[in-house]
Amino acid sequence: MTSSTDRSIAAAEARSAHNYHPLPVVVASAEGAWMTDVEGRRYLDMLAGYSALNFGHGNRRLIDAAKAQLERVTLTSRAFHHDRFADFCTALTELCGMEMVLPMNTGAEAVETAVKTARKWGYRVKGVPDGRAKIVVADNNFHGRTTTIVSFSTDPEARADFGPYTPGFEIVPYGDLAALEAAVDEHTVAVLLEPIQGEAGVLVPPAGYLAGVRTLTRERNVLFIADEIQSGLGRTGRTFACEHEGVVPDMYVLGKALGGGVVPVSAVVSSRDVLGVHRPGEHGSTFGGNPLACAVALEVIAMLRSGEFQQRASELGEHLHHELGLLVGGGSVDAVRGRGLWAGVDISPARGTGREISEKLMEHGVLVKDTHGSTIRIAPPLVISKEDLDWGLEQLRGVLEK
Repeated sequence: MTSSTDRSIAAAEARSAHNYHPLPVVVASAEGAWMTDVEGRRYLDMLAGYSALNFGHGNRRLIDAAKAQLERVTLTSRAFHHDRFADFCTALTELCGMEMVLPMNTGAEAVETAVKTARKWGYRVKGVPDGRAKIVVADNNFHGRTTTIVSFSTDPEARADFGPYTPGFEIVPYGDLAALEAAVDEHTVAVLLEPIQGEAGVLVPPAGYLAGVRTLTRERNVLFIADEIQSGLGRTGRTFACEHEGVVPDMYVLGKALGGGVVPVSAVVSSRDVLGVHRPGEHGSTFGGNPLACAVALEVIAMLRSGEFQQRASELGEHLHHELGLLVGGGSVDAVRGRGLWAGVDISPARGTGREISEKLMEHGVLVKDTHGSTIRIAPPLVISKEDLDWGLEQLRGVLEK
């Protein structure tokens, strides 16, 4: 007899484009760090929607905020003001130590917004000749999948067959300050980096790299844009991953956890001198900064202001990395990287691919996801208990020992 899982997956495969390769589990409900599938099986979520679910599934504060706003007004478009917008902008700028917000919906939209803003700033403020603006990026980056963004990707899966590509970007090795310095010239308007590269396998740059980028960009009158879509909002044990080096960029690009896993919310946050280059009609989004999004994001910001979630990520993250570190060198795990409640685990080829280990973990009630063949990413909701985290790690050890 065909199971509910098989029927659901077959129906999805028949009617949806195959742009993802999900694990063969069909989730029906979720709460906190746990998900339940259509067969009633429970799974520990150790991925948290790539950090979109930092505060867990069905977080009561976020659900209550959304429900209250649903009863009032959900969308006005930016043709009109609404009564949650100013509060959202004020709260987010204060959290970031910035002055202005340009809200969007998805992370890719926010990155596109940052690119357009940097170029406009370059022409209007820095005085770069029209059409000559250059943005320096790092190899192995992942900033989204729009046509412009994949133009500066080095991942063949993201880039191949989508040309012609958008010019105006130069790619340098991640973590190589000398290469970055050599690439910055008089036409450079911005350096766009992930403080920790998530999709690449949770790659942490060398100590001092971000601080060096900050110094270089200030000296050369270039914007430092930090893509904190995955790394930001508590994931690494700080509000922003840049804080680990005492760095404040010129612009934060935020998303994922900003919507609490309830609604898509993203934003570019910067100074008045930078975001002030925009004029009405030049850029926008019908849903960007809508009342429902603002209501949920306001609650997210309030939760982050307490510092509770950053502390949990720091303390549990230290435990996570200690336990994962014990696996290195035993023939199962080649390397572990990361910060806070975020880790990339390189599986030894003899133990299988990252996909194979992810599937085996699923059979043991733990959900993670692979990347780049041999790596699995671990990023549980920040609300996970130490007991549940230890249980998930126990399942990983069991899978690797077989």
